Amino acid sequence: MGRLLLAYTLFLGTFLGVVWLQFDRLQLTALEAVGMAPTATPFASEYASRGYEKFLAGDLSGASSDYEMAVEQRSDDLDYLYEYGRMLIELDRAEEAVAVADQMIELSGTTDPRGYALKAKALWWQGGGKAAAAVPVAVSGLEIDPNFAPLYAARARAYTDIGRWQQGLADGQRAVDLDPMDPDAHRAYAYALMWVGERDLAIEQLEMAISLNPNFTPPYFELGLNYLANNRDSMAIATYERVLSMQPRNQKAHLRLCEAYFKIGRNDQAQGYCEDALGLEGQYTPQSNRQLGMVKYNRRNYEGAIESFDECVSTGGTEIQCWYLRGLAHYYLGQCDDAWVTLEEALMRVSDPDDNPRPDSDPVVQAIREGLRLTTVSCPRYSGQAVPTSLPPTSIPPTPIGGF
Repeated sequence: MGRLLLAYTLFLGTFLGVVWLQFDRLQLTALEAVGMAPTATPFASEYASRGYEKFLAGDLSGASSDYEMAVEQRSDDLDYLYEYGRMLIELDRAEEAVAVADQMIELSGTTDPRGYALKAKALWWQGGGKAAAAVPVAVSGLEIDPNFAPLYAARARAYTDIGRWQQGLADGQRAVDLDPMDPDAHRAYAYALMWVGERDLAIEQLEMAISLNPNFTPPYFELGLNYLANNRDSMAIATYERVLSMQPRNQKAHLRLCEAYFKIGRNDQAQGYCEDALGLEGQYTPQSNRQLGMVKYNRRNYEGAIESFDECVSTGGTEIQCWYLRGLAHYYLGQCDDAWVTLEEALMRVSDPDDNPRPDSDPVVQAIREGLRLTTVSCPRYSGQAVPTSLPPTSIPPTPIGGF
């Protein structure tokens, strides 16, 4: 009996020890048996695969989230960091992409050019004069790999923005030659072509980019822009409608359709699409308010135009139409004080020496000054009031041949 009791005690102790050591696994097995097990956390590779699939399906936000999860698990994996940074740029989160690129450069040193390509493109994407800073970053990457197409694509855009169009064209062509299957190479070349007035060639490059990834929507907007500039308005409208067929709640597509219909004078359709855009959440709310105000202004619905322009400003809009057209609308309604104050503010904005002031020959400046002059003529309180003069203009960046 003593030996049996000792054996039983040893067995029980061993059993309890195993249970204690393997408790988590045994608990999970038991929960699986009754269908209550928690969902296992996917590996980083699985998140990355999901992100790539969502990217191919056109879901940039979902792809970004999955790549972010992959990066959280493997913060030193250059493949995951690079794809995550690319998604951030397309989602207009370029500052975050710069931080990701710096992390890649720190990890890889002088062995991998992708961090430099990502940073150069992100700097260009931010605007605000950062295109010049993107060029030396791309050059540093080319010292590592002189045949990496994304570096030429990034530098093509940067060169174009600083007025070195021939270098931009050469780099864009080089990017396409090195990797004809990269949609972004075709987009970069199209960007350079657009700025020198080669709209037809730019359209060809963008159509190629779309054919390589039909569910990726950014090239559609660039293509629509070139169609409009070439007065191929029906093609632009069809392009934006194709985006809506894939993403019915795409706010930007509704806004661009509003602008396209406004361009050809079909204000009923334009107003409908602008109102549809405002019914959706997104970053294009200020621009949608601006465009809706322009539609109402053209229809001489000045009260409605003022309301939309006010909404443009209150939602963070900075486009000059939200000031000078609002001021003119106040004038046409006989609201002299509001007209004068708003037009004065508009003139200050277009004359700001820190924000590329417009010359006096600019149509917007002329419209503002004419509105102020008319106010002095029609409003007794402002009779004889001197019309404010704009500050002397400074050099401004060139615009693409044919405009936007």
